[in-house]
Amino acid sequence: MVHFVGAGSGAADLITLRGHKLLSEADIIIYAGSLVNPKLLDAAKAGAEIYDSSEMHLGEIIEVMKQGDTKNVVRLQTGDLSIYGALREQTDALDLLGIEYDVCPGVSSFCGAASSLRTEYTVPGASQTVIITRMEGKTSVPEREKIRSLASHGASMVIFLSASMTDKLSKELIAGGYGRDTKAAIVYKATWDDEKVMRCTVGTLNETALKNNITKTALIVVGDFLDGEYLPSRLYDKTFTTEFRRGTE
Repeated sequence: MVHFVGAGSGAADLITLRGHKLLSEADIIIYAGSLVNPKLLDAAKAGAEIYDSSEMHLGEIIEVMKQGDTKNVVRLQTGDLSIYGALREQTDALDLLGIEYDVCPGVSSFCGAASSLRTEYTVPGASQTVIITRMEGKTSVPEREKIRSLASHGASMVIFLSASMTDKLSKELIAGGYGRDTKAAIVYKATWDDEKVMRCTVGTLNETALKNNITKTALIVVGDFLDGEYLPSRLYDKTFTTEFRRGTE
C-alpha cells in the first residue's frame, strides 16, 4: 500500500495522529525535502528507506512507489495534499500500475497562517468566502481564475506560490478592486520555528517582501478580515434560537 500523508504546515507536532502512525510503520518514506520539516523523519522506524523527492522527478518517485505492492510506502508531502499537492499525477500513475493507495489529510499552511495571525478568514460583515489561489508562473492559470478576476469579489484571499512576484501581485489585486490600503499580511514558514509574520497593505506588499528578503515559502493573505470591522455571529446571540437553546430577549 502507498499512503499519501499530509505532513502539516511546518511544526513537527502538527502532523495528524494517523499520519504519524503511518510514518512510523513505513518501510519506505518519500518526503518532500525542500518543504517538509526533517524532524518528522525522527518517527521513522529503524531500517526504513528514506528518499528526498526534491532531488527526484515524477518517474523516479513512481519507480520507488512500485514497491507498494509488497511494502508500506509513505509519500510525505507538505501541508495537505489537496492544495497544490501534485496528487493527481501521482495517483493516476498508481492507478495505471494497479497499486493501491490512500490519502491521509494534513493541516494546510493556509490554516497555519490563520493561526499565526490569530484570526479567522470568514468574519460576518467582512467576508464569508475564502479564495485560495496563486499567481500565474511556470504553471498557467485559466483567464477566469487570474488574480485580477478573483480580486473583484473582495473576499478573503490566500495566495500560494507567489512570494517572488509581489510587485505584480500588488498591481493585479488593485486592478481587480482591492484598495491600496486593504489589509494584507505575508506569513513566512507558518508554524515553523523560524516563522515570520509581516502585516502590511495591498499597496505595500512588494516593499514589505523586499525589506524582509521574502522570495519563497510564504503565504500572502489579503482582505477586510484582517483587523477590519465585522458583525458578531448570530450563533451566540442570546436572542437567537437554535435546536439546542431558546433565544431570550
